[in-house]
Amino acid sequence: MNIILVGQNHGRSKVFTLHPGGILVVAAFTLAIVALCAWAGYQAAMARVADRPVVPSYILAQWHETLQGQEKQLAELEREAREQVDAMTLRLGEMQGRLLRLDALGQRFVDNGAVAADEFNFDEAPAVGGPEEEAGEARSFTSPQLTQLINQLDQRIRDREQQLRLLDTLISNRRLEDERFVEGRPITWGWLSSPFGYRTDPFNGKRTWHNGVDLAGKDGSDIISVAAGVVTFAGDRHGYGNLVEIDHGDGLVTRYAHAKTVEVEVGQVVQKGQAIATMGSTGRSTGPHVHFEVLQNGKARNPVTYIQRASR
Repeated sequence: MNIILVGQNHGRSKVFTLHPGGILVVAAFTLAIVALCAWAGYQAAMARVADRPVVPSYILAQWHETLQGQEKQLAELEREAREQVDAMTLRLGEMQGRLLRLDALGQRFVDNGAVAADEFNFDEAPAVGGPEEEAGEARSFTSPQLTQLINQLDQRIRDREQQLRLLDTLISNRRLEDERFVEGRPITWGWLSSPFGYRTDPFNGKRTWHNGVDLAGKDGSDIISVAAGVVTFAGDRHGYGNLVEIDHGDGLVTRYAHAKTVEVEVGQVVQKGQAIATMGSTGRSTGPHVHFEVLQNGKARNPVTYIQRASR
């Protein structure tokens, strides 16, 4: 192998001839230089790392402790958030149940005629609306704001419940008073055959006192209660024949005598207009009719006064 070196002076050159052994020497020398450079670079890098400051172990422990504390705080916040959501869900469920009761109560007002059916529909959500705000103005509620809204809604529902219950009580009491209000005739068809007060007795012709009025009609036709009440007597009584006596409260009692059959029992609650007996001629009677009496605190009153109430 020949190596030619060209100089800068006058273009002169030198030629060196390398034998195979010399080539090996040159290669070994080159590898040694490369290895020396690599080792020097490694030592420089290690020295640079060694020059860096070492973090003390107690600082690492503090960082670890801080990290654990933050993890615990995060877990506590997550637990509190779940508890708040669960509490809100529970309250919303209770409020939903109360709203369902209010809807049922409102529907009952509609069914009873206290509220116009075409004015309120409790089967549908109320209609609402309004213009949409700009996107930059619309914001979601914060948790405290949402809690405040739920508290306000809860209080409004409680107020409405109390008001509706009071209204329901008043309507029920009024309906009860209407049911207990004695008015109208105890028959569906017939005529007045004998008035209240003194009259000529149909059996002996003498002037006698008549505690009620007689209403004649068709044998077997219905005798109805003129008001709601409780049956206090149902059966045969001397002179009255088959008799039904009903207590309407407040010392007011009505009697229906000479019935052919009795359709109610003692202790039974009857409604206004309910059939309680059939017209007949039992007891001291000359023909099919009902002897109708009205007593206030045990004293006989003129039934015509109560009959005429229905026409007012």
